[in-house]
Amino acid sequence: MIKILFPFLLASLLLPLGTQAQSNAANAYPNKPVSIVVTYAPGGLGDVLARRLAEKLSQKTKQSFVVENKPGATGALGSRYVAKSKPDGYTLLLGQTGEMVINPLVSKDLGYDPSKDFKGVALIGEVPLILVAPGNSSYKSLPEFIKLAKSKPGSMTYASSGSATPGHLAAAELCQAAGISMVHAPYKGAGQAMTDLLGGHVDIFFSSAPAVLPHIDSKNLRALAVSSEKRMAVLPEVHTVAEDGIKDFNFTLWGGIFTPTGTPESVVNYLNQEINDVLRDPSFIGQLEKDGILIRPNSVAEFNDFMKREKVKYTKLLKTIEIKSE
Repeated sequence: MIKILFPFLLASLLLPLGTQAQSNAANAYPNKPVSIVVTYAPGGLGDVLARRLAEKLSQKTKQSFVVENKPGATGALGSRYVAKSKPDGYTLLLGQTGEMVINPLVSKDLGYDPSKDFKGVALIGEVPLILVAPGNSSYKSLPEFIKLAKSKPGSMTYASSGSATPGHLAAAELCQAAGISMVHAPYKGAGQAMTDLLGGHVDIFFSSAPAVLPHIDSKNLRALAVSSEKRMAVLPEVHTVAEDGIKDFNFTLWGGIFTPTGTPESVVNYLNQEINDVLRDPSFIGQLEKDGILIRPNSVAEFNDFMKREKVKYTKLLKTIEIKSE
């Protein structure tokens, strides 16, 4: 009987040791630099969120969190890179509305599947789009711009960070709802679009707030409208698109942290806890609120539920807007 019981006794004695070893491994994370991949060039919402989050996480964890910009293929290049990375928590994705929700709805050859290849960790922030024009443009409001565009069908241009990005969809819906015809000028990122807008080479651009607020303050750009249901606190005098006659117009950009599928739950939960501590940090909140970014702590489950709702919204929208391959 003793011989029979001995293996079971030994296993029961070793079980706590194994559990302790797993706990120690989790507690050791992170023990080397962590990369946060941004799938667009510097200058947009994702880049701002990633860099400010990386700074705070580096301070909190005493380990380096480093931002890597990997632009290309409307966010697919960087997303594929992270999807194929080792699922150990050392390569994270700052995923945004486009590459995590919209792109999979309009393309079957992305090289990644957000629902299968990634695990949502936490939503970092969301912000309305601001419709901006060159500061020296003749149109000073959205109704004035629509009137001008109607008088010159097919001759005015709108920029975007790429085909089927939120900025593209917002402008496409605006054109459809207002009955105007414009030329789409897709770029590889907000930075390049901004350069041409400032240079007067394109007429309007639906951009994230962080990229354009400094230019609005300096009068180099003019805010024509915001894409949210309510006006932005940082631009209280600027109308919403809905206020200017486009009923039910509502778009926001958002960015969140994702890990490759297979990343240990202990690491995912650790990251969520650390990120939520940052999201409650008054200095972090103050930084992002200046850029018009809404911050709210959220659990892993809450973030993934948010993602599901976004997919439903854009699925419905894309049924009414024709997206051409560009």
